[in-house]
Formats: sequence, C-alpha cells, structure tokens
Amino acid sequence: MTATAAPDLDRTVDDVARRAADAFDELSRTAPAVRAEGLRAAAAALADHADELVAIAQEETGLAEARLRGELKRTGVQLRLFANVVADGAYLDVRLDEADPDFVLGPRPDLRRSLWPVGPVLNFAASNFPFAFSVAGGDTAAALAAGCPVIVKAHPGHPLLSERVAELVSAALTGAGLPEATLQLVTSQDAGIALVEHPAVRAAAFTGSQRVGQLLAARTAARPDPIPFFGELGSVNPVLVSPEALRERSGDLLAGYVASVSGSAGQLCTKPGFLLVPVGTEYDDVVVTAAAQVPEHRLLNPSIADGYERRVGQVLGVDGVRVVHDGGFRRDADGQAWVTPTFVAVPLDLLRSAGPVLLDEVFGPFSVIVEYPDGTDLGAAVAELFPGNLTLTLHLGSGETEGEWASLVARLGRHAGRILLGGWPTGVAVTPAMQHGGPWPATTTDGTSVGTAAIGRFLRGVAFQDAPQELLPPPLRDENPWDVPRTVAPRGESSLW
Repeated sequence: MTATAAPDLDRTVDDVARRAADAFDELSRTAPAVRAEGLRAAAAALADHADELVAIAQEETGLAEARLRGELKRTGVQLRLFANVVADGAYLDVRLDEADPDFVLGPRPDLRRSLWPVGPVLNFAASNFPFAFSVAGGDTAAALAAGCPVIVKAHPGHPLLSERVAELVSAALTGAGLPEATLQLVTSQDAGIALVEHPAVRAAAFTGSQRVGQLLAARTAARPDPIPFFGELGSVNPVLVSPEALRERSGDLLAGYVASVSGSAGQLCTKPGFLLVPVGTEYDDVVVTAAAQVPEHRLLNPSIADGYERRVGQVLGVDGVRVVHDGGFRRDADGQAWVTPTFVAVPLDLLRSAGPVLLDEVFGPFSVIVEYPDGTDLGAAVAELFPGNLTLTLHLGSGETEGEWASLVARLGRHAGRILLGGWPTGVAVTPAMQHGGPWPATTTDGTSVGTAAIGRFLRGVAFQDAPQELLPPPLRDENPWDVPRTVAPRGESSLW
C-alpha cells in the first residue's frame, strides 16, 4: 500500500502506477452504492481512531488540539457528503436523446451521454491542513467519489500521520468491497514528480506554493498526453470596508479582522492578507489591543518559518510601511518557530508603487492595512492589484446595497471564487454550494476543491450512438440498474419548437 524512495525509483513508480491502473478497471465499474459505502467506511475509520490521529498531528504540526479535532470532523463530513453524492447519481449527468427520424435538423440517432471517471489521480497533500487537504482530504474524497483510484504524495510536514491515515482509509475501502490499491501513498519527492509524468496517471491535484504549483503544472502540460492539473497556489483575499460600515461597527469589525488573520497562526489559504479602509480611519488602538491578546502559536515546520521570516523582512524593509503591531518571532534549536501576529499599514499609492514585494502572499499571521483616499474606484484597484483570489470580502453599512456598491459587487465576481458580504473568509463550509477556487493565481484551472462540485474535476463526458443495450454502461441502459437521475429528450419534441 505504501511506496517509499526505493533504490530503483522507476520500478517503484511503475508498480504504484500499474496497481492504480488495475484498480481503475474495477473501480470505474463499481456500482455507486458500493463506492458510497467505501467512503462512509473511511469516515468511520478516521472517527474511530480520532484520539490517536489527533495526537500524532499535534506532535508533527504544532496545531492546537481543538483545531485538529474540528478538522478531522470536517474530513469525515467531506467523505460522507461525497458518499451521498455518489449514491444519488445525479453527478453522472446522464442525458438520453431518443432516436428521432423527424428531428428538425435532420434524423437524430439514439444518443446517450454520461460522465466517466478520468482514471488514476495523483494528489499532492498540503501542509497546513493535515486532515482536510491531505491523505483523506477533499481532493482524495472527490476523486474516489468519481470512481478514480488515488495516489497521494504525502507532505513531509506530517509523515507519520500520513502513513497512519493511509493505512486506516485503505483498509476501510477494501473492506467495503473496493479494489486493492484504490488508495496508495508515496512519500518521496522524486516519486511524486515521476508520477506526474507517468502515462497511467490521468489527472493531478496540488495545494501549496505558487512556485511548486507552476512547476508541476508545466510538467503536466509538457507530457506527450497532457492531463488536467488542478493547483491551488496562493491567495491574499482582500477585504474592502466602506466608510459607513466603519462608522457603524468599527470595533467589532477590526476585532474580527485580527481574529481572522491570527487563527491557526495565519496558516490558512483564506486568511485576509489585506484590509482596505478609508483614509483617516482610526484602527491602531483596536488592532493593537486585539493582537496583544493572541497567544503564541507554532508555525507548521521550519520551512514555513523560513518563508515567513523572509517575507516579513521584505515587507518591513519597504520605505513608508508603518508597523501597527509588531508580533513576536522566536525559534528553537530544531528550527521550529513560535509567532504572534504582525500588522502593518500603507497608503494605497505605496501598495501600487511597491509591487510584488508588498502584494505577494505572506503565509503566516501577518496582514497589511491599506488606506484608500475618498473617491477611489475600489473595483479598479482590485482589478489592478488583486486580480485572482479565492475570496473577496466587502463590508457595507446599512442601506449600501444599491448604486455604486451594487456595481462594485458585480465587478468583484470577476476576481474571486467566493464573494463575502460581511463576515470573514477563514472557515470554508463543506457544503454543496461552496466554491473554493478562483482566477489565477488562486488556482490553475476553473473549479473547486471544496463542496460537491469538486467531483467534476475528475470526470469526463462520453456519449454512445446507436449502441445495443447490452454494450451500454449501466446508467445508460433502458432499465437503469443503478437507478440514477436522467434527462430525456423524447422523440418528436422538436416539432413543438
């Protein structure tokens, strides 16, 4: 089940890929009810071993127990949610066109279309969500639900946890009747890169840095047979605040901002990296008071600490950047770092002129307050400075739902996958309507990695024309043995058009 950096890497990679391809032949024909039961069994296995898994995760990541227990619960919910999606069958989008010799554009053949799993999926686990975006996280759940075996490249930040989760989930899946090698784990970087280019792998998913994501995307595109690649790469999630919103509730709003930036030491893809407020806003006292109450928190690993220390130093080195609250940063002999949040302030013009040194993401508990002058076109500012994000948040005052503000909301939709009207972007609901993806550089392709629509990344359409019943896949046969929803275009309907 587990592949490590064996002396003969090519043989190891070929074996993992071959096992995945063999599993796909069986898994893709498995009835939805069986796949759904496998996903539920995986969720139950994780819940049954919660104490063990949370203890390992705490030791490896430094994240708080409450956060990890909540994340593990979320992971189980994701698996069960996709089990319901599979059992329902609507995700197959089955469409039947009855043969029609009198069709308005000429005789129409019998056409039957549904969505098929793409094949084995390679999933690169994330560091900051050791459950929800790792071995059994959303990408794995969506791919398994689609009928695709999954090869997970474990993240080096939580290796023991990855191994244990893979053992539990793999056993649960096979115990429920799914084929061997439905889920496999590789741990070496070389194996992960080699699998990106292996012909048996038919899609890949990644959550991590823009630099690594671009490298992997380039490799998938350069294959003799390019494959879909969904990469979640980076987002600064700007928050825009109207003058009226500040007049009505500045204290609560600013305290909420500090809490959103500081949660889990700011190591969240939806952390608000920028808060845009009108010039003249008095925010220092509230921000400093709230930030001073945030307890010290360990960063995930020394590599994250290195990147955080470097980026904070770069931002603080820009002339004109004012420190509102100077957070702490200390390291131990092993290179682990403990931090408290830092907040700085800049005028909008400086943000424009400084460019990437200020605009690029700082992964950790750090955020920039941007003061915009009266009359600023916030829509144009977003388009210029923040063209692609997972989220954009707009705080408005009472009665500001028409005119220029309504126009701004429509414009913001071009630059993010999720638009919040109030509230804070951290905390991504695992629900059917969630969109967790956005324009570049938030993600490499249009899609979502959270919510039931995430299954669509690992499906492709196939149509059959004038096929005998016995040669059709189950959801396309007249008797519909899987009992899935279907859309039917009946013979003769075009005469009514």
